[in-house]
Amino acid sequence: MKHPLQLHAFAKINLGLRILGRRPDGYHEIQTVYQTVGLHDRLWLELGARGAGIDLACDDPEVPGGRKNLVYQIAARWKRARHFRGAIRIRLEKAIPAGAGLGGGSSDAAATLVALERLTGDRLSPAARFRLAAATGSDVPFFLWGGRALGLGRGEKVYPLPDLARWHCLVVFPGRSVSTAQAYREAGRRLTKNRRTSSIAFFGARPHFSPEVSGPAENDFEAVIFARWPELASLKRRLIQAGAKVASLTGSGSAVFALFDSGRKLRHAAKFIPKGWKVFPTLTVSREEYQQRLFEA
Repeated sequence: MKHPLQLHAFAKINLGLRILGRRPDGYHEIQTVYQTVGLHDRLWLELGARGAGIDLACDDPEVPGGRKNLVYQIAARWKRARHFRGAIRIRLEKAIPAGAGLGGGSSDAAATLVALERLTGDRLSPAARFRLAAATGSDVPFFLWGGRALGLGRGEKVYPLPDLARWHCLVVFPGRSVSTAQAYREAGRRLTKNRRTSSIAFFGARPHFSPEVSGPAENDFEAVIFARWPELASLKRRLIQAGAKVASLTGSGSAVFALFDSGRKLRHAAKFIPKGWKVFPTLTVSREEYQQRLFEA
């Protein structure tokens, strides 16, 4: 085996998310704004000339292994696409909670694809890379960019947006994961059938939008998740009262995030987090910083 390559796989938050309706293919049409943050997993990848298998080891027993893991799936797709006959060994160290709406699995998959291309020097065309990423998971294409981006379709159509100034970000995970498929089913039943697509403008998806952010971001999953766990709705209110410029559920939950313009305000707000919940103080990560830190040791 060659010397392993180490990568960081960063989490994302959603600065608003609208579900527009169910598509003929069974997925839901959405509009969202993705934003990467400093919370990250670590991966180590190495290749071998002998053997054709994919060996994936993860330190978190809650994360599925083998073919159920997006890391394994994207590695297998890449092997077929590039006719790679060697072995791939991957070690995954998790820090991003699973089932939290933070995109950890998708970020791990995107980092794996980037690492395989770097290790072999065999890079797909941009269009082929995004097709392979989208076939693996709806959020995976975004993590080939990082920073702030508009997500359309089922989330796989990604359009980079101007980066925000750096914000202090508080991510809170209550310790309960959410099934994305179940959340979509429940949210879909609550939605108005005819949504105007221009409604995404309220959280600043348009490229000319001011870089400043303010107020509670709107996420259509909140109606479902907050009804199930009202303590999350209460936390969102308390975070805004404590000085957050934005507070919202991220993705389909169950994590809640808040953005602050100072570390002092973030530390003050963290005092309102219920005991036993996981708290991750971090910062937003721009696109340039994201690309620079992917291979940071």
